[in-house]
Amino acid sequence: MFRLREYFPYLAGLTFSLVFGFSFLFIKEGLELMTPFHLLGFRFAIAFLCLSLLRLLGLIEINLKNKNLKKLFLLSLFQPGIYFIFETTGMLYTNSSEAGMMIALTPIAVTILAIFILNEKPSIKQSFFIVLSVIGVFFIIFNRGTSNIEGNYLGLILLGVAVIAAAFYNIISRQLSLEFKPVEITYVMMGFGALLFNSVALFRQGFALESYFSLLANKSVLISVIYLGVFSSVVAFFMMNYTLSKITAAESAVFANLTTVVSIFAGVVFRNESFFKFQLVGAILIIIGVWGTNYFAKAVIKKGEDIYEKV
Repeated sequence: MFRLREYFPYLAGLTFSLVFGFSFLFIKEGLELMTPFHLLGFRFAIAFLCLSLLRLLGLIEINLKNKNLKKLFLLSLFQPGIYFIFETTGMLYTNSSEAGMMIALTPIAVTILAIFILNEKPSIKQSFFIVLSVIGVFFIIFNRGTSNIEGNYLGLILLGVAVIAAAFYNIISRQLSLEFKPVEITYVMMGFGALLFNSVALFRQGFALESYFSLLANKSVLISVIYLGVFSSVVAFFMMNYTLSKITAAESAVFANLTTVVSIFAGVVFRNESFFKFQLVGAILIIIGVWGTNYFAKAVIKKGEDIYEKV
């Protein structure tokens, strides 16, 4: 008789990969109905309210007393701040398939930044796979101009900035994980995002509260922000941390790659996005590169510290 419990981490990994993969689809859908800051404001407000409710019910414990909140706010500046501004704005100028491929480069950016910030030099094998991923990106860029693809190069540049911000976030979060629990970091991030993005969105709308919240009467808007706020930002987070606490970092990299595949599938099937052969080749190079960089890492990062995301 099989022990079903042994498969729970992998089922959880499959779940958060699917949720994160489809999140690009819902971001794209939401951006057709509202501005980036409007979408982000609703997304993080819903996520923060969900976590606050879980806290009130005693299902999660948040203790921020006598802790380094300054560094936690610096972390929040990179993500959700810079990361989500550039990711969401970047998706105005590209499609969900390419967005998924670009965001998949985050582990590569982390490895490169760690060379300069943490003095962590990649192995020769890691370096090979890093170069392979970069080749995949440039292969897509150089072939993109000859094809009729939604958006332009600005979208890829903005997504590239988002990847760099996510890499800084990952490195800072490693240090903070010694002092804060993952759920505490997420709680502050969601609160910071809700305050920042709603403030900017309201300012740009002249603080007209009635028209600001009237968008929630639109069924499509409501579906997008609930998916992004509840499933992408809360449910998938718990699934991800459960998976990372039960399996190795190398195994978890497989689920990060699955997210990329799902984002491509969602864009092609549900939004009828074109997907050319050169994009397939580039995606394969990126996925293999990310897998190899994680697999041949010199040291396994403390379980639960890797951040994929997220979207």
